[in-house]
Amino acid sequence: MKYHFNAIEAKWQKYWAEKGTFHASNESEKPKYYVLDMFPYPSGAGLHVGHPLGYIASDVYARYKRLKGFNVLHPQGYDSFGLPAEQYAIQTGQHPAVTTKVNIEGGVDNQGNTIAGYRAQLDKIGFSFDWSREVRTSDPQYYKWTQWIFIQLFESWYNYDTNKAEDIEDLVSAFAKAGNAQINAACDEGIATFTAEEWNAFSEKEQQDILLGYRLTYLAETEVNWCPALGTVLANDEIVNGVSERGGHPVVRKKMTQWSMRISAYAERLLQGLENIDWSESIKEVQRNWIGKSVGAQVKFKIKNDVRSSTVENSFIEVFTTRPDTIFGVSFMTLAPELDLVHEITTPEQKAEVDAYIEVTAKRSERDRMADVKTISGAFTGAYAEHPFTKEPIPIWIGDYVLAGYGTGAVMAVPCGDQRDYNFAKHFGIPIPNVFEGVDISEEAFSDKAATVITNSDFLNGLKYKKAVKLAIYELEKIGAGTGKTNYRLRDAVFSRQRYWGEPFPVYYKNGIPKMIDAQHLPIVLPEVEKYLPTEEGEPPLGRADVWAWDTKNNKVVSNDLVRSSAVENSEDNGVYPLELNTMPGWAGSSWYFFRYMEKAKRDEVFASKEALDYWGNVDLYIGGSEHGTGHLLYSRFWVKFLKDRGFVGVDEPFQKMINQGMILGESAFAYGCKIKLSDSESKIEKFFISKKDYENLENGETPAELESWLEKKYGDKKQWDFEINYDPRIKVRVFLNFLKGFTNELNVEDFKNSEMFKHYKDFQVISKDGIYLVEREIEKMSKSKGNVVNPDEICEQYGADTLRMYEMFLGPLEQAKPWNTAGISGVHNFLKKLWKLYHSGADESFNVTDESASKDSLKTLHKTIKKVEEDIENFSFNTSVSTFMIAVNELTSQKCTSRAILEPLVILIAPYAPHIAEELWEKLGHNESISEAVFPIFDASHLVESTKNYPISFNGKMKFTLELPLDMSKDEIEKTVMAHEKTQMYLNGREPKKVIVVPGKIVNIVG
Repeated sequence: MKYHFNAIEAKWQKYWAEKGTFHASNESEKPKYYVLDMFPYPSGAGLHVGHPLGYIASDVYARYKRLKGFNVLHPQGYDSFGLPAEQYAIQTGQHPAVTTKVNIEGGVDNQGNTIAGYRAQLDKIGFSFDWSREVRTSDPQYYKWTQWIFIQLFESWYNYDTNKAEDIEDLVSAFAKAGNAQINAACDEGIATFTAEEWNAFSEKEQQDILLGYRLTYLAETEVNWCPALGTVLANDEIVNGVSERGGHPVVRKKMTQWSMRISAYAERLLQGLENIDWSESIKEVQRNWIGKSVGAQVKFKIKNDVRSSTVENSFIEVFTTRPDTIFGVSFMTLAPELDLVHEITTPEQKAEVDAYIEVTAKRSERDRMADVKTISGAFTGAYAEHPFTKEPIPIWIGDYVLAGYGTGAVMAVPCGDQRDYNFAKHFGIPIPNVFEGVDISEEAFSDKAATVITNSDFLNGLKYKKAVKLAIYELEKIGAGTGKTNYRLRDAVFSRQRYWGEPFPVYYKNGIPKMIDAQHLPIVLPEVEKYLPTEEGEPPLGRADVWAWDTKNNKVVSNDLVRSSAVENSEDNGVYPLELNTMPGWAGSSWYFFRYMEKAKRDEVFASKEALDYWGNVDLYIGGSEHGTGHLLYSRFWVKFLKDRGFVGVDEPFQKMINQGMILGESAFAYGCKIKLSDSESKIEKFFISKKDYENLENGETPAELESWLEKKYGDKKQWDFEINYDPRIKVRVFLNFLKGFTNELNVEDFKNSEMFKHYKDFQVISKDGIYLVEREIEKMSKSKGNVVNPDEICEQYGADTLRMYEMFLGPLEQAKPWNTAGISGVHNFLKKLWKLYHSGADESFNVTDESASKDSLKTLHKTIKKVEEDIENFSFNTSVSTFMIAVNELTSQKCTSRAILEPLVILIAPYAPHIAEELWEKLGHNESISEAVFPIFDASHLVESTKNYPISFNGKMKFTLELPLDMSKDEIEKTVMAHEKTQMYLNGREPKKVIVVPGKIVNIVG
């Protein structure tokens, strides 16, 4: 029987689906193991061979853990809310719910595009997913619980005394009893102190406004990254090089009232939690840097009376600094251009310059400003601050290297100790006082803390760094000009998007006060709208919904017409209020989806039952891309810590172990063209696609034979030409892989000429040798836009899913980037055919596994394979496992092994990697259950212990033959046995050797 991989794979995929083979149980005596992938965003482009890399790795491990006796949860779902589907909806006029469904399930969209569907593509690769627990973040029955979590955040505050989130009602009770003077909470800056009597006298609106300053999700006017082209706010991690990651559109800073999450309250816990999880140091460092803990002092600089406006009388500029020891080196201050204070203190003489600078800065993202260390720009406000100790005036500048969202949005500039301040001072001619003893700062700033000795600093003179810092803080606190403080770079996360395709907020507004809809009335379902663009008045797309108001009496969504305006005289409040028009960001649904997979039976009742949460705990192994280090991974850790605080879950971290898979790079194809002038006149220009080698020949003054032949056909004999060939620089043209013949480098010339891509080069001739034009290859990121995508469906059809799985694991270490080369896949496919033949023999290739005893050599091959494969899987070194399988099959083939004692455990070993062929062979071996229920073979070291040694027998240093002898033979016994051997006597030919050198366990050398 031949290896009919397509039939075999279809058979077992159907079997797994019908039997529910990989459905996990929430009640099992086996130890649990939870393996999870970062779930995909379902786009119409579908999967390419780079996408399944992490899924295959997690599947290998999940299957392995089942074989090791674990109850494995390995679920899958779709991160189906978000910007890409909405953009596609805008472009094509389709509802994003429709396109999302088609992209997941397959079919034909209303544009006539045939979509394979993610589910079908994933199933073809043979993953052991528990599809009975599927999650789609855009499903109302899922986002009902995302809305519920939002409500819990709204109804919570962070108590620094207990170091956890608590019920907002506890805070209200505390206010009513004793005011807020003793409350140690994460809250907005500038909340006034009030007594219990004052609190109880406040109106409802006043109380709610105060509580918004304490809630873990709150409304606030903040500086945001606004993308006009996308019509929405973007998070910092959604911006790359100053433009939107999605579409590459410009991003500007602007102030908007937004929902935010008080993630900053968890900064220290998010830092400390990194010590207790098994993640790579690189991804931990990304989070540490993003959180950005700094220890130093908060210092107040008084704005001088003679230059400030009356609106800022008695006000201060507060700065956070990690180097209070250098405070006598301050020669100017720099404010973030977007601070309101800038407009208040700028003098009339400087207003035009400052306003122009602010306008330019607004077009640059925070990330771009942080990364740009070369550009030096700024503007003087005309205002001055007062040094807290010397009382000297300090000029106040603005500069875009200072960010409003970091610290206080102001820095005390010490140019002698900070290179950016130094460069700024040099550029604008600001003095650079030196406060470091024995240090030359004529060329650059000095920042070595360990070598610091302070000078020119009054009471700090002669002190080293640590003592100077402590004394500076003490003196600042003594005069009321500062205090010691720990600061974090981590900012509260903006949680609003001015988009349509996202979770609706469970929020309505009564007299401008945000109110939560009771959880029993969830979900608040996303309404239909005519268009997905902002309204003409600039409202988010939900502003187009006609039925988008909340009836508090009947607890349902009703027509907007029923909302009574308080501005209308004699209007009666009928309990109908406007709903929130923003939607939640893409990270909302992905911040807790791992808990939803745990629950199966009670999904209508709870986001996950206590029994399910207690059983599964957290994710044991999480595999996904490192690009989510400052987005999804940070936000999900925050949500889990919050849910733990409020008693909704029992774990403090979502993902115990995480591995970031590398990227599979694509092999892009390029054609090389050139323009050839046949005279000095522009009228004679011929355009060609020629091979790269031919172009290099042109550069060397050689005309390629194929090009000459073409020219002779058009212009006659070469000897009669009345022109010289002059060429222009070559043109490099991307060629999509679908214009190549199969998986080769040969261009299908006619298809290429008839393509939309070729229309820009319609005047070009394709010059080929023997009718064959070969493209050049380059390694790039694999993407649809680059035309270098390889569809896994095609690989599965031509070579089989098992081949695809093993080849992706074989490409290289999981964490590293590696190029895809379809030409190399045949080697893995041939290996699987060889594996198949190991179990079959004869002309008809009939199944042939016997009960005969295994040979010593075969047992050795099996057990060294067990040992290596187990070690490799545990260390996630999947590429070396594939090599080990190849060696084992080659050895067993040479040994003509047909023993069940060897071939049965071998097929279990290979099952995690190539499950379809393993299931088929397992069935042929006489088993009725799936191989996933088998037991992983146990390594027996005794089969690798050598009892004999194959000694090389040499004469005068030249090896003549080998002799196998027991390893425990003594030196004298070895010499006696070798000398008595017939071959020894033959080579000696009657001579007596001068000596016999015996090294036990190594060699025997007969001399003379």
